[in-house]
Amino acid sequence: MAHPKRKISKTRRDKRRTHDKAVVNNIATCPTTGQPHLFHRAHWHEGKLYYKGKVVMEKEVAI
Repeated sequence: MAHPKRKISKTRRDKRRTHDKAVVNNIATCPTTGQPHLFHRAHWHEGKLYYKGKVVMEKEVAI
């Protein structure tokens, strides 16, 4: 059975465990289109790629 070589303090142990309880809403709403999307990600809406509420790219139509 594995044994730790040194005791880990309660503070250090609790610091590691704090992130398990964090509840974060990872969905943002675009100010321009009102569409839900992930934070810091571009998203497509009606043939246009939006990032931070601005059009970054438009989809080309094949003829």
